[in-house]
Amino acid sequence: MNFYYWLGYHSSRLAGRLFFHFRVVHRERMIQSGSAILAMNHQSYLDPPLAGITCDRAIYFLARRTLLDAPLLGWLLPKLNVIPVNQEGVDRSAMKAVIRLLKTGNAVLVFPEGSRTLDGELQPVEPGLGLVIAKTLAPVVPMRIFGAHEALPRGGGGLRFVPITIVIGEPIFFSTADLSAPGKDLYRRLSQRVINAIAALGLD
Repeated sequence: MNFYYWLGYHSSRLAGRLFFHFRVVHRERMIQSGSAILAMNHQSYLDPPLAGITCDRAIYFLARRTLLDAPLLGWLLPKLNVIPVNQEGVDRSAMKAVIRLLKTGNAVLVFPEGSRTLDGELQPVEPGLGLVIAKTLAPVVPMRIFGAHEALPRGGGGLRFVPITIVIGEPIFFSTADLSAPGKDLYRRLSQRVINAIAALGLD
């Protein structure tokens, strides 16, 4: 971890404990070394830093490119391992960056739905995650966050200090056999397998 990531990591841990009674269920399932895709539902802007502290190492994050237009964020976010992505269509440069990071043994947080939910419920998946899986065969750690929508909902409403929990699922391992039925729906099918695993995670 570089200094800025280390500072953000420990600040997020402290804020999570103090303001959101943050807890991680089944932390032992996290892949702590080697390539890994951390796949989580997307409820709010709180998701990336809280997902990051479920892991003992630095991970990489995708964030919309326009955030880097602000002078301070444009300087800071790359130091926090943020990969800028254009949300209009498929950003091939961002996908290539994610694939390159995974092939060199890093972990990357990906939101299969692509954008934050409006109502707190899971949304339909996008094929981007499936593309990354097909190109890397990296194991996927399904994760589900609860409470972040209530704490900081999309569309406003202000910040509320409510409990937030992330539940970690059993890793999903892919092989070339999973790619044996190619077609235009392959990427979406792979993404759907992951979102199904996320949907199956509960607080009980």
